[in-house]
Amino acid sequence: MIFTNLFLVGWHSRNRSGENSMSATARRAKAAARSIRKVESFFTTYHAAVRETPAVADFTFGNPHEMPLPKLIDALKTHAEPQSVDWFAYKTNEADPCAFLADALSEELGLPFQTEDIALTKGAFGAIKMCFTMLLEPGDECIVPLPGWFCYGPMLAAADAKEVQVPLDPDNFDLDLEAIASAITPRTRILVVNTPHNPTGRIYSRSDLQQLADLLEVKSAEIGHRIWILSDEPYRRIRFDGMGFTTPAAVYPHTLIDYSYGKILLAPGLRLGYLAISPTLPEAERKELQALRFAVQMADGWNVPDAPLIYALPDLENVSIDISALARRRERMLGALGQWGYRMTQPEGTFYLWGQAPGGDSGAFAEFLQKSGIYVMPGTVFDRPTDFRICLTATDEMIENALPAFQVAITQMQE
Repeated sequence: MIFTNLFLVGWHSRNRSGENSMSATARRAKAAARSIRKVESFFTTYHAAVRETPAVADFTFGNPHEMPLPKLIDALKTHAEPQSVDWFAYKTNEADPCAFLADALSEELGLPFQTEDIALTKGAFGAIKMCFTMLLEPGDECIVPLPGWFCYGPMLAAADAKEVQVPLDPDNFDLDLEAIASAITPRTRILVVNTPHNPTGRIYSRSDLQQLADLLEVKSAEIGHRIWILSDEPYRRIRFDGMGFTTPAAVYPHTLIDYSYGKILLAPGLRLGYLAISPTLPEAERKELQALRFAVQMADGWNVPDAPLIYALPDLENVSIDISALARRRERMLGALGQWGYRMTQPEGTFYLWGQAPGGDSGAFAEFLQKSGIYVMPGTVFDRPTDFRICLTATDEMIENALPAFQVAITQMQE
């Protein structure tokens, strides 16, 4: 009888939360699935559409459409060749590459990073996961920008935390400090700052970031615990027109930085990145995070890049896609679309263009272009159904082949 009563208590508890008591899957997994559903739906319809109408120009994802960079291939070939019996042994935060990155980051960002501030991860995904594991308790809230990257939500759901979307300034996609302040609650733990910003290409100035830092200092004192910044910087080195870059870590000590080499190398299938602790963090907290690196990476599924990528890291540090080619494509697309009446945002960084869909329905706009084999990413994926995104990793030939369809689309969809 006691066992039966305990079972019934558990059964009613599960059902009060809206879950099926006989379900084989965890609540957090289901929450992650709900959060990613719009993206998964786009993946499904996109792949089905490409099978039916092969792509003439694919502007959807940051995938390569040309052969990989020769220096990337050379580095991989060199470091895939074993030089000792333990070449492919278990890897963690190897001292030499971490020291190399600490020096490189110190020079790039102007902050005194140490070897122990660096955790090697499986791309920026792995770094973000590591941050969430270290900082979030169940029920905590994380503020993310809208529009913004569509994978924060599922990752937060899997961490049993809550995504709180806060719109950017609708005029220029700057940080909206009033909106951020209004969104902060006693459960707020992390604020994501993505600069340069996906999908708009906005880069936040030091002045903007300083104002944000001042706000977070005040709000942290009000709610009685620290609000952290996760500075999501995978596009940090893809900037146009001589734009500079300031990391939030330069003005706000309680900042963790995630980075991925997949963007600058245009090789997203090579999972190489890191999480860096701001060296301006108070020493006791800095040491605490440093001490957690190995345990969290192990618990997150041995969240360390494969051995050849770790060895290749110094060779890849200064390898880059052709930023001038991206700038040329940006100008070509902006010039053509602008003369036909498209309302586009001029990106300061990243390899994306963001604009308003003709007629205000990005889903219908994307479907119209698909008929001609032109694929764009509708803003529904970013919770902005009126807008759309173009990826400039498409080739020059793709752009020229696609432009007539864009001209027809705005003519017909605004009638």
